[in-house]
Amino acid sequence: MRFLKMLVLAILVVGCKKDPEPPRAVTLVTPAKNAECNPIQSLAGDKSVVQFSWQAGANSSSYELRVTNLNTNQTQTVTTSGLSETVTIENAAPFSWSVVSKNNDVAETATSETWFFFNPGALTSFAPFPAEILNPLPGNQAFKDSNDEVLLEWEGVDLDNDIQEYEVYFGPENPPTTLITEPLSILTTKKVSVVSNTTYYWRIVTRDQEGNVSDTGVISFKAL
Repeated sequence: MRFLKMLVLAILVVGCKKDPEPPRAVTLVTPAKNAECNPIQSLAGDKSVVQFSWQAGANSSSYELRVTNLNTNQTQTVTTSGLSETVTIENAAPFSWSVVSKNNDVAETATSETWFFFNPGALTSFAPFPAEILNPLPGNQAFKDSNDEVLLEWEGVDLDNDIQEYEVYFGPENPPTTLITEPLSILTTKKVSVVSNTTYYWRIVTRDQEGNVSDTGVISFKAL
């Protein structure tokens, strides 16, 4: 009888045990968004050491820092249990960075926002950062309005403040090839006609007055 009571108690304890919570995304701190960073050490060969820091993501046991050179599209990854890490990167180049939160007890991960920054060097002109997509967010669904249209919205930043135009390509094909903006347009919104239950693709090429360009790459959303 005593054994039976202990067995029932053990089953109740196991049954009441909560499943582990998935990790939450961190809040990025430095380098600041859309700004020049401040390297902590200069190295030979036109490189420098930059420190990255972020606020903790709940339920996270480790973090994967991802730093991408936007000129070469090469990504460095560093895994840490702390809230900061240093990475050696090239000078005079634009970068993006983000942090993936992980938990050893679950397969699910959480990814932070992606921030752009510029590592300074001997340059007299800055290329624009890739446009930040505001709506529809990449991979999301979007409801069309009464005119069967969806509003595309984005934001551009150039440290020289000399953006000359946005070339927006849009369509149901991947990659999109139809240019839907006028020459030298610096508008950051555009309405497009859509059909329900159809996936659309778009990309933005940002060009400044010095001829420097950046590209968001192909983004998609599904019209509802």
